[in-house]
Amino acid sequence: MLRQNLSQKQMQKLSPQQIQLMKLLQVPTIMLEQRIQEELESNPALEDSKDELNTEEEENENETDDVSIDEKTRDDDINEEAERQEDNSLEDYLEDYMNDDEPSYKYEVNNYSIDDDDKSIPVAIESSFHEEMERQLGLLSLEGVEEKIALQIIGSIDGDGYLRREPMAITDDLAFAHNIIITKKEVLHVLKKIQTFEPAGIGAQSLQECLMLQLDRKIHSLEISKKNEEETKHLRLAHTIIKKYFKEFSKKHYNKLLRKLSLYREDLRLATEEILKLNPKPGSVHASSAGMKKQYIIPDFIIESKSGELDLSLNNRNAPELRVNNQYKEMLQAYKLNKKNKSQREAAMFVKQKIDAARWFIDAIKQRQNTMLKTMYAIMQYQYAFFFSGDEKKLRPMILKDIAEITGLDISTISRVANSKYVQTEFGTILLKQLFSESLQTTEGEEVSTREVKKIMSELVSSEPKRKPYSDEVLKKLLLSKGYNIARRTVAKYRDQLGIPVARLRKEI
Repeated sequence: MLRQNLSQKQMQKLSPQQIQLMKLLQVPTIMLEQRIQEELESNPALEDSKDELNTEEEENENETDDVSIDEKTRDDDINEEAERQEDNSLEDYLEDYMNDDEPSYKYEVNNYSIDDDDKSIPVAIESSFHEEMERQLGLLSLEGVEEKIALQIIGSIDGDGYLRREPMAITDDLAFAHNIIITKKEVLHVLKKIQTFEPAGIGAQSLQECLMLQLDRKIHSLEISKKNEEETKHLRLAHTIIKKYFKEFSKKHYNKLLRKLSLYREDLRLATEEILKLNPKPGSVHASSAGMKKQYIIPDFIIESKSGELDLSLNNRNAPELRVNNQYKEMLQAYKLNKKNKSQREAAMFVKQKIDAARWFIDAIKQRQNTMLKTMYAIMQYQYAFFFSGDEKKLRPMILKDIAEITGLDISTISRVANSKYVQTEFGTILLKQLFSESLQTTEGEEVSTREVKKIMSELVSSEPKRKPYSDEVLKKLLLSKGYNIARRTVAKYRDQLGIPVARLRKEI
């Protein structure tokens, strides 16, 4: 049975302006210019003040006494009372808008000298990895089917220089794409020729084969020159290890290798050094390999030490200066002088919407700037000792809630500011998110940052005996002796986070 009843509930919804601000907070400085450019293209009422001179020149060339606005048709059955209310609303808006200062916003930065020039990073013109392979292919003078097989193989080589596809898969590709029927043997024959390309190791199907190809090239070169027989001896030993005992070598079972090959430890050490000189990713020598581009970090904040005090500034160097287009203001002035024109009233309503959107965006940029500075200032004060000295051991435990309580902002807002943002200091550029860490209690009851524990763990590993690296249990005991009460599995977790392999894989001869 259906029933009707009244209920009252409280809800909180974000306005479009608040949503816009939240989205802008997430945008790092390196992408802010692109976001502003998108807004400039979508809203003609918003302009870059640097284009003001160009706009004035165009106006001088095309002087007109009246502002031309395209006439628009209106339905005849519009209610006159509704029109009167709309006129009053628009008139109130015009009065408020005309009395306000000219809405403009200069998105500039003061932490650079006026003599500084905006310098773009030069981009080197260079051939890609696959283009270089095709260039070397031209030197082989292959014809007909072999050339098509070679091109298919080169196209299947990845950015690291490996052929990940099986030879039979390449025969299938040629059969379907070019109606060429070949055998696996023919593919392997052409592959052998491609494996002679530079750099050595190109076209290998596994890491083991890649290393063997490089060792073969080195041994062959030394045999032709008939020089340095001692080096040739160690290269041949390295080739034997990779070919027959690759599994034992990759797991660093050095004692097994010494027994099986009846070697002296010094010979094994020198052979290992030759292997470590090889490149496991030969394709990576090309800067533009696999279409990859270099990523440059542009800091969002800059912290400098001036006269013994820390100075914080927001990096806005690449952002344009924003303002509301003056032509749109003139349109509103034209409507104010001619209120009876219905077509101009409709155009004025359109102009009003665009101006509102422009002012909201400018205000959102201002709020973004203020929120980011407020948040970063709180972080700088919280971690003052670290920013002043650069010593990671002086990092205090800090979570999002700590900064939220200081600034009075929501935790989600702090998270948006900290995400994907960088701060430039005198000790390097730091990812803001890395400054946040949980606390860990020492044996004396003092709370320290987990970053401090990780730093000490890294120092312990770097100074450990290389022939007998510290196990996680030993690291736990060493940390405990320094006053850090930590479990063994926590040591393993921090070690993984630092990218430090297990003790067995850190072992050296």
